[in-house]
Amino acid sequence: MATRLAFGVGGAAEGIKNNGFDYFLLFFYSQILGVPAAMVGLALILALVVDAVSDPVVGYWSDNIRTRFGRRHPFMYGALIPVALVYFLTWNPPSGLAGNELFAWLLAMTILVRLAFTMFEVPSTALAAELTQDYDARTSLMSFRYFFAWFGGLSIQILLLWVLLQNDFTNLAGWHTYGLVASICIFAAVLICALGTHRHIPHLKPPPDTRKLTLGTVFREIIETISNRSFRALFLATLCGFIATGISATLNQYINSIFWGFDPQQIAGLTVAVYLSAVLALVLAPVIGRTFGKKRGAIYTGIFAFTIAPLPVLLRLLGVLPPNGTEALYYFVLCVTVFDVALIIAYQMLAASMVADIVEDSEIQTGRRSEGIFFAGISFIRKLSQGAGVLTASVILSIAGIVAGTSPELVSETSTRSLGLGYALGVLTSWTLMLICISFYRISRETHDENLSRLRALEGAQESGPGSQ
Repeated sequence: MATRLAFGVGGAAEGIKNNGFDYFLLFFYSQILGVPAAMVGLALILALVVDAVSDPVVGYWSDNIRTRFGRRHPFMYGALIPVALVYFLTWNPPSGLAGNELFAWLLAMTILVRLAFTMFEVPSTALAAELTQDYDARTSLMSFRYFFAWFGGLSIQILLLWVLLQNDFTNLAGWHTYGLVASICIFAAVLICALGTHRHIPHLKPPPDTRKLTLGTVFREIIETISNRSFRALFLATLCGFIATGISATLNQYINSIFWGFDPQQIAGLTVAVYLSAVLALVLAPVIGRTFGKKRGAIYTGIFAFTIAPLPVLLRLLGVLPPNGTEALYYFVLCVTVFDVALIIAYQMLAASMVADIVEDSEIQTGRRSEGIFFAGISFIRKLSQGAGVLTASVILSIAGIVAGTSPELVSETSTRSLGLGYALGVLTSWTLMLICISFYRISRETHDENLSRLRALEGAQESGPGSQ
């Protein structure tokens, strides 16, 4: 349990960073500091380009490095101070910067934040495949990881909105304090994860045999690794799944305020309720994985969750639900949200655990363990697909004719219905494609056990060979 907690707490660092970048960075730099929104978007896109290179490089590097602290922990300890420092500086730019100078600061900080978090996130998440080879224990590990990611991100978000800003989004001191508190929490999460898993270093998998590495060899091995059929299935499923997540996250405020007509206090209640969702998912994911297996469990959970998600919107469009402004409507949406988000988190936990099981399957094919590359690939596509989700949501808003900043009561009935229909269709389409992609994943409990048996036989043959001569 101590190992699960330590590994899981590491997810809080990424959760806090993702929450800040996904929900607040654009608003802070454009609305508060005056950088044009298009320029903020450009900075985020350029940082994503850096991620496209850094993620696989760090993953490959951490798979092959040789140190007395193993393959993963040197990166985790090395990222400890940079991840906290650059995140703090992102929300505390030097006073007096404006215009192009402030854009340059934002660009530098977003790139450095991405790089620093890649140095921690990719190697630390790859530990899931090394700390245990047990099929169900990996689900438990990733369940703790995702639980703390949701818990950490949500807690800091509530602290910012309810305490630090004091109902004033122009409260610059509140934003600066947020940067300080968030960076301290990130530092603590990384430290706990590194120290809490440190004692396992002697028992973790060793790097491959020393060989001459050229640029061509590196790219050849990366391509050979990611050509694994099950990895391609998860890669595409993650792309579609997080496009849906990006649509939901971007349109969340619009759906709650315009489509449902909820007031800020009711929306805050929905946000706090997600705590319960995270707890439910922590319990559900391991049970579902043990009962159905990860692939079938993920598909069943996905079908259930992604049917529930747009259901209230579709029922409203059909005129079935109580009218806006009634308590019955609010509590119905609240209950649906709690259980639906719980199922979505549980799906993410199962899918993340499925990545770990690809490691042995790939080792059979290539003769190398490539945990870092696999988790780096999933990490990058998650970042890319969330951006695609935001773009899709922007198209939905444009078609519905809703302009950012429009008061809910001024939105026409036609635009409201278009918003709801676009949201429902966008989410359903993305999640349907996700479930189709994940159906091509080929590793079951039985396949995983067979892979472990084959690897043990190969290791035994290698150990007995030299000694028998």
